[in-house]
Amino acid sequence: MTPEAFFQGIEALAVVVGVAFAIIQLGHYRRDKHREEALELLHSFQTPAFAQALNIVYNLPDGLSKDEIEAVVGDDFHIIYALLTTWESVGILVHRGELDIDMVEDFFGGPILISWRKLEGHVTGEREMLERDTIEEWFQWLVERMQEIESDTPPVPAHIAHKDWKSCASS
Repeated sequence: MTPEAFFQGIEALAVVVGVAFAIIQLGHYRRDKHREEALELLHSFQTPAFAQALNIVYNLPDGLSKDEIEAVVGDDFHIIYALLTTWESVGILVHRGELDIDMVEDFFGGPILISWRKLEGHVTGEREMLERDTIEEWFQWLVERMQEIESDTPPVPAHIAHKDWKSCASS
């Protein structure tokens, strides 16, 4: 083997090792990004106002109109409006690939679907009043994606789906 062939072999091996290292690092980056995304999502919603908004929404009867919702909620409507814009923002972030839809579904699938069921009349009323169909469009888009997920695989509570789970740390 000539010295040139030897060094070309070393060079090719270095390129292969470099590419393999880059692929491994990319996998670590994606995993770390996914973890950071999950923690950020969790922290951003752990506020008293968010919990209060969900509590108000959960206690609304189904099928109320915009005016009826505003009358029932009264002075606390600003909290509900913040919830609506939060779901709108989550929809945009999912659509743009900034948030993983499966993670959003795990964290908030139920609250998102219940919020839509309870607040759809308000959204419809806002669209009609403002003559703008783009009001809460990404919230509706997100709801429709969640409904598709649940139509393919009905939700199974975590305590049932993962009842046999074992911690990696306990191994």
